[in-house]
Amino acid sequence: MTGDLTITNALVFDGASADLVETSIEVRGGRIVEIGGASRGAAVVDAAGRVVMPGLIDAHFHAYGITLNGFFNDHAPLSYVALVGANRVRAALRRGFTTVRDVAGGDKGFAMALAKEVIDGPRYLYTGPALSQTGGHGDPRSDEMELEFCSGHSNQIVDGVTDLRRAVRDRFRTGAHAIKIMASGGVISPVDPLEIPQYSAEEIQAVADEAARRGSYVAAHAYSAEAVQHAVANGVRSIEHGNLMDADAARAMAATGSTLVPTLIAYDAMRRRGAELGLPETAQHKNKEVFASGQRAIELARDAGVRIAYGSDLLGGLEEEQLNGLRLQAEILGNLETLKSATSVGAGLIGRSDLGGVSENAVADLLILDGNPLDDIDVLVDADRPRTVVQAGHVVFDSLELEGTE
Repeated sequence: MTGDLTITNALVFDGASADLVETSIEVRGGRIVEIGGASRGAAVVDAAGRVVMPGLIDAHFHAYGITLNGFFNDHAPLSYVALVGANRVRAALRRGFTTVRDVAGGDKGFAMALAKEVIDGPRYLYTGPALSQTGGHGDPRSDEMELEFCSGHSNQIVDGVTDLRRAVRDRFRTGAHAIKIMASGGVISPVDPLEIPQYSAEEIQAVADEAARRGSYVAAHAYSAEAVQHAVANGVRSIEHGNLMDADAARAMAATGSTLVPTLIAYDAMRRRGAELGLPETAQHKNKEVFASGQRAIELARDAGVRIAYGSDLLGGLEEEQLNGLRLQAEILGNLETLKSATSVGAGLIGRSDLGGVSENAVADLLILDGNPLDDIDVLVDADRPRTVVQAGHVVFDSLELEGTE
């Protein structure tokens, strides 16, 4: 669905510059056709001097991550998972996230429901189940289980170059935006150490080759410096988390043009609330380790010149903290760079130059705030602060009560 709209009396943050520009925005067919013109659209919204910025991009989202129990998430009835997932994407849109990249989950049916407006939610890019080696981060079995597990809603175990190529080709056949692999241990997986790289060089290269020939890329879950370097050296261009990286790993990312997607809020939220939501003790211990080093990893990436996007990675009831990660990131990068991470940098990562900015020919995914987030990030982060969300030229949420004003 696309719409026509004119926003007047706006203070515009364009997704890149620290300077706000007082102007109007003309939207036709869901795209911005003019900045600063005097024409009027079918609907007029008077921003009344408020800040208008690009809609937010969450580059590490999990629609199907409905609990902190990975095994349940993988094997619960898909109809139930998708219905809960619909609530998760609807809530994300109301917060101001007009695009999400679902890494480790999603499927064609869920994407169709969003595209055909059966359910409300952000622009939705998905990878399908993440690819994991046997005993890797995506393998939910403990060492005490005698259980066959090949694939679930969020993870699939695939070993070997030939089978990985086939799995990647099938992902793209069914509409995947990119490919997600597990390249190191993880917090909620039961048997794999955090630090050890996963998948061989040949296996990662095969996945990256298949993705590149489709004009796409590979996103890798990776914590340790060794895992990060192993991933980017073999063709990965999006590092998820990266908490345990060192300066050499950050420089390797910069040299290969890779993007870091930190997910600080996931560890902070699990640190505060994981026990009450049933996070196992082993996972709580791992979480403490990665949370302590996550901020330093962002500093190292920034200093090396690595592009830094924004991701939340929140499972279950922690999803309500999606905006809070922006505050954590701003404590390290400052407000401007954090806002860029969640707009223009995220758009660059997903290969959509028409998202993440306020400029002519851009998609009119916009967020109107009752204050300036460049000065006070809480204007954006506090979910109770009023906002108006515009998606492709349509007002889809309006707690500022601006829709239809003239």
